[in-house]
This record gives sequence, C-alpha cells and structure tokens, in this order.
Amino acid sequence: MKYRIILEESEEGFAVSVPGLPGCHSQGTTEQEAVHSITDAIGAYREVVDDLTRDKTVREVVVGV
Repeated sequence: MKYRIILEESEEGFAVSVPGLPGCHSQGTTEQEAVHSITDAIGAYREVVDDLTRDKTVREVVVGV
C-alpha cells in the first residue's frame, strides 16, 4: 500500500507525517531514518485500526479522483 508523506527538516533531523492517517508522525536523524521510522509507524497505526474495528461492520468503497 502506498501513502503520501510530508517530510520536513527540523532541528533534530527530519520530521515526517502521513496526512491520510491523522496522528501518524515520526522522526529521524536522517531523511532515510525518518522514512524507515514512518514505515514502522504506519504498520503500528494499521494494527491499532484493525484492533479497533475487529468487531465492527466494515465496508470498503472506491472513490474516483
């Protein structure tokens, strides 16, 4: 699955977030480290969503852009 990320240079290195996943943020000393960290954060985010929706009725829709 592909996600767009926002990568911004910061005093500590690089901050990264995923606009499509509210609250999904990470950071790294280098750009490469930040991208690797956000990949892990996305995986953790998706696990939480799966846990929260486990006993719910879930549907998928296709939206034309």
